[in-house]
Amino acid sequence: MAALGDSVTSGFGTCLTLVKCHRNSWSTGDSARVDSHYRRIKRDNEAIDDRAFNYSVPGARASGLTAQARQAVQSKVEYVTVLIGANDACRATVADMTPVASFRSSVDEALAVLKKGLPKARVLVVSIPDLNRLWQIGHQDEGAVKAWRKGVCPALLANATSTAKADADRRAAVGKRVDGYNSQLAAACKAYGKRCVYDGGAVHKFRFTLDMLNRLDYFHPDTEGQHKLAEVTFGRAFR
Repeated sequence: MAALGDSVTSGFGTCLTLVKCHRNSWSTGDSARVDSHYRRIKRDNEAIDDRAFNYSVPGARASGLTAQARQAVQSKVEYVTVLIGANDACRATVADMTPVASFRSSVDEALAVLKKGLPKARVLVVSIPDLNRLWQIGHQDEGAVKAWRKGVCPALLANATSTAKADADRRAAVGKRVDGYNSQLAAACKAYGKRCVYDGGAVHKFRFTLDMLNRLDYFHPDTEGQHKLAEVTFGRAFR
């Protein structure tokens, strides 16, 4: 199997520092702390042992997905997970966010690479988490606000304690853009055909809590958050 995506799928921030930590990935991780897709599959199929490849790149946007897809094809995998889009919304300003049409074009290009190179593989496309929930659950938490001031997702989390209309409108614009991305992820997966499964918005709908985020940036999932991601998505891929 192969995991494509950004820092969330890389397990970023789960090893006590803000770097990738593949062993705690919800998708391909082998740590006992996260019951990943890989570990769940391995319990029923030992043939997958040491055959889980994580090609996710911290900071990746949809435009970088095709390069990752090519790596998955080269590895000749039978199952691919895709979680992308948070970085397309988490730009310096709302104006810098990736246009929805451009996002869709990049996703289509990557999925086309998978479909041509791995025609029999199962592909799981995961919805983008509800980024606005980060602000909702954290804007009154001193630790979260302090971490966000270091430049975490500025389009959404800048001026986190402000309830001024301009800031509320900015956050709403980010939420709307994420909704647009998720709609296109669902449509792109449907266009792919029966070998692609969309999570039905399950991850976006999941009501994560502050204790599921790491305490370094209050943005990326900690090991509990990674475990929950695996739990919420696995049944969507294999049902």
